[in-house]
Amino acid sequence: MSQILRFPYLVFVLSLIVLWLSVQLGGFLAAKLLPVKEDEREDLDLVISASMTLLALIIGFSFSMAVSRYDQRKNYEEEEANAIGTEYVRADLLPAANAAKVRQLLVQYLDQRLLFYTTADLGRLETVNNEASRLQNEMWSAVQDAAKTQPTPITALAVAGMNDVLNRQGYTQAAFWNRIPVGAWGLMVALAICCSLLIGYGSHRKGVLLFAVLPFLVSIAFFLIADIDSPRRGVIHVAPQNLISLSQSLHSSQ
Repeated sequence: MSQILRFPYLVFVLSLIVLWLSVQLGGFLAAKLLPVKEDEREDLDLVISASMTLLALIIGFSFSMAVSRYDQRKNYEEEEANAIGTEYVRADLLPAANAAKVRQLLVQYLDQRLLFYTTADLGRLETVNNEASRLQNEMWSAVQDAAKTQPTPITALAVAGMNDVLNRQGYTQAAFWNRIPVGAWGLMVALAICCSLLIGYGSHRKGVLLFAVLPFLVSIAFFLIADIDSPRRGVIHVAPQNLISLSQSLHSSQ
């Protein structure tokens, strides 16, 4: 299921099919096997209303969880751009040779971080992460050599700035891994199936169009939640605007 959640369009299609079949199954049960008695109709309507209210609340909470994770990814992108830009300026505090090397590595590292946000292919993403890790080691080695050569408070600022650059990458990666738990998705889908069965079971009219309304609306809600919660696929993504602006600025200054 975790693999399916990576593809919001697939979530929409599967949800629509499963929920539509659930409504049809509920209608079949009411028509052929367990017809609703008139004296039970009021109680059934009450159960349906309560179930739909609970489903709406859970969808709302899940949407809130997805939005908070999306905002977290946006904030970390901004913080990472600020950290790289600050360290690029602080590189002037290092000896000339180390400063030139650090600035060059930061520009290359920035290009890899841009690819991290824009790459959807997992195979290529692994290559991007490996290259970013290699550059991180080289950048840390460069500032470490400078700190050993000139262990001054001014050099320590550049070292602290580089430490911030490396930390921000870790925070960003953690935010991209932080998704809505699969268990929460499973419970939400199970409740949606139950509500669809009840809607079909308690429906007065057995129309194809009528039976498609609830599955379609719930599937759209599931698609939106999965899309916001998915960092790389679908419609809504975190655009690395701050990193792009910084990249343009650094490349033009070289």
